[in-house]
Amino acid sequence: MNKEAIDLLIQKSPRLRRSRATLEAMQPGAYCVHRAWGLGQIKDYDERANRLIIDFQEGRTGHPMDPVFCVDKLEILEDGNILVRAQNEPEVVAEMVKSRPTDLIAEVLERAETKTATALEIETILSRLMGPAKFKKWWTQTKKALIKDPRIAVPTKKTEPFILRDEPVRAEEEVLDEFFETKAPKKKILLASKLIDLSVKHEDINEELPSILKELANSLAETKQLNPGERLHGIWVRNDLARFIHSDVETLEPTSTSIIADSNDLSGLSQQVPASHYSRYLDLIERTVPDQWERVTFDLLKNSSGKLTAECINFLITHDKEKSISATFDRWLVEQNLKAPVLTWILKNRSSRKYSKMLEGLMTPRILGAIFFAIDYEALQNASTRRIPLADLVSDDQNLIPDLLTDASYETAHDLAQTLMLNQGFEDLSKKSLLARFIRLYPNIQAIVGGELSKSERSEVEELVVSAESFENRKKEYEELVQVKIPQNKEDIAEARSHGDLRENAEYKMARQEQDILLSHKNEFEVTINKARISDFSDASVEMVSIGSVVELERISTNERVTYSILGAWDGDPDKNILSYQTPLAKALLSKGKGEQIAVEIDGHEETYIVRDIKRWIDLQ
Repeated sequence: MNKEAIDLLIQKSPRLRRSRATLEAMQPGAYCVHRAWGLGQIKDYDERANRLIIDFQEGRTGHPMDPVFCVDKLEILEDGNILVRAQNEPEVVAEMVKSRPTDLIAEVLERAETKTATALEIETILSRLMGPAKFKKWWTQTKKALIKDPRIAVPTKKTEPFILRDEPVRAEEEVLDEFFETKAPKKKILLASKLIDLSVKHEDINEELPSILKELANSLAETKQLNPGERLHGIWVRNDLARFIHSDVETLEPTSTSIIADSNDLSGLSQQVPASHYSRYLDLIERTVPDQWERVTFDLLKNSSGKLTAECINFLITHDKEKSISATFDRWLVEQNLKAPVLTWILKNRSSRKYSKMLEGLMTPRILGAIFFAIDYEALQNASTRRIPLADLVSDDQNLIPDLLTDASYETAHDLAQTLMLNQGFEDLSKKSLLARFIRLYPNIQAIVGGELSKSERSEVEELVVSAESFENRKKEYEELVQVKIPQNKEDIAEARSHGDLRENAEYKMARQEQDILLSHKNEFEVTINKARISDFSDASVEMVSIGSVVELERISTNERVTYSILGAWDGDPDKNILSYQTPLAKALLSKGKGEQIAVEIDGHEETYIVRDIKRWIDLQ
């Protein structure tokens, strides 16, 4: 745009006076960015139409735009902008993207106002530079490299900006400054651990270690912001630092043994300790309670998960406790106390050279029952749609079911297959796949999954016609079962288990039997609710008997007349002469017309009826 055109625009709209510099920058060849259309280049200015002609990268070539509109909608880019350089110096920018990513970010920040930019602002530029798909992985790797770049201050919070420093600061100096500046004890512990590692290569950090030790020790002694596990981690970092600079660890308070001694829940404490320190935690327990360490370790193992499970087992093995592990696993199996994380570890390691001998006695059909129980239990506790790792492992392990059922009787396999069918922890496709593995070993199991039903029988059970009222009542019954009865049964099992020896515990056995019944009912509810099709019975006919018909019958033996309403599967009410369409009498009547006869067995003898009249139930309401 020339000076005259700009003067004319400002004369027409005086508010544009403050945007004169932007209008002057709208020259042919200048690059710009539109929020929706991305990068573009001004090609010309049409004075007659008062329109800028812009080519955008998204296929909008020769696009006319009002300069007044562009003042607020377009960002005119300077020549040094990285997006402009990518057009004018593509090879240089491509080399930066590939080999000098931190230099590219430094250039972006150099061009930003106050030399700062939020992560979102940088990501917007990178998305336009590289494309939405490519930049994400590049940016993730580059952020890690920026931490070590002395020119750039990397934010600790997402809401804070990246800053291009006036004077470069070395990464180790930044960590040191941050350690002394922060008041958060948890952060101070992590920074102290990092400084120990940095001191090996940086002599100036090494000189600060006594001051770091004093600062960390004071923080641990005074703070009330740490839970016991975090405090224990801090003590370990403090002790490592003291030993590194040859300071007397024994004079430092609090001690790691005091944390163990003061804890009433070592299993809960283990969940607060960083996973990288599990081995150290177990060593500490052995030193603190030398007469009880084995029992404590098994208690930790029983309720463990993830890396702690493996650490506990390996710790016991280093103390020659393989026989104790086998015996304990076998006892937990009998008591149904083998939990999902331990079962997961067993399955993953059952064929390993190191553990197979120790685990071989467990590889029986009984453990498959324990696996199904653990998966079903976790599904009942899991209100979200989160996947169950043990269920995924069982589904993915093609050899597991054949391995465990090699010597199983048909009755045992049949019972396990039924347990699987009722299990809530598997998706339908996974359940079918697992059942197929049972059937390959025991073909007769096909019968319990409906394989022997005829086509018409399978069609019959695929759908249930129900009324809206009965459907809502069935849902309420299901919700009471899931939200009240099953949770109460879980508490009953826990209470009964606390009474001692499960082999002589009648309350426990009764609670477990009730659990099996409740879970069976839960499965039945879900199957039938999923099959239900709600109907208002408006499609009933007056020509022949159908669902939604009111039928007048005459009993031939007595000439007595009786009227029945044939409604949905869950609507039966004998006191009101309402029949479910699934009852024998209703089944016999369906598709019959006026004047036709039916024969039905009632109380041991056969009765014959004639259909005298057919009406629609919906018309009588």
